[in-house]
Amino acid sequence: MDHKVSHNIVDESVNLPPDPAEDFDWSPATEEIAGGLIDLPIQSWRTEGTTRRAFLRGVVCSGVAVSASAYIFGGGGNQAQAATKAATRGVERMITLNINGKQRRVDVAPNETLSHTIRYKLGMTGTKIGCNKAECGACTVISDGQTIYSCSTLTHRVRGKKITTIEGISGPDGKLHPVQQAFVDEMGPQCGFCTPGQVLSAVALLDKNPKPTADEARRALSGNLCRCGAYDHYLKGVMRASGRA
Repeated sequence: MDHKVSHNIVDESVNLPPDPAEDFDWSPATEEIAGGLIDLPIQSWRTEGTTRRAFLRGVVCSGVAVSASAYIFGGGGNQAQAATKAATRGVERMITLNINGKQRRVDVAPNETLSHTIRYKLGMTGTKIGCNKAECGACTVISDGQTIYSCSTLTHRVRGKKITTIEGISGPDGKLHPVQQAFVDEMGPQCGFCTPGQVLSAVALLDKNPKPTADEARRALSGNLCRCGAYDHYLKGVMRASGRA
């Protein structure tokens, strides 16, 4: 009997994080990242008096024109697509990021998100990945004083910016930030998964507005979802940290 041992056994029950260093598809990601934003201006493409026949004729003709121009000026459809892929892969992968006041050199794929870089490349797991669709706020970090969703921010877009994660707000001696201490005092964290994002949202608010009203604090935290429903606790924590409790 022939006994063969495979050295490429993969345990499919283990869910490993996706590796952006692998080849990636070229479908547009705008809709996945932005979703259906209701505040975008919506203008009708159809003018008054446009008939269905005229509209269809225009679509067909414009499609032919676009295809032809892509072939002519791009040197052929496949060739143009190959050139585009080559240009994208030509992006410098070794970049320097300013994370919590330190310069960190890291290998970053062109389509890699900041949350993936922070967690799996730099090992700072305080930044959580919840929905991974810019909806829950668990991945919130501060970029040049502004809170952003790191799960929907390409790492290459923050080069030259000062990024602060939850690991970077405590004191040099490890003492909790006033916001963290206030959240503990008000029993804000329950399961704790949303807490890093809540903390950074509050820190960014108080850095800009040390004495916010309750409505201003509520608005600053509105981008962070808490499945435990501890919103009032977090709100009271912000007010305690601002000295208005």
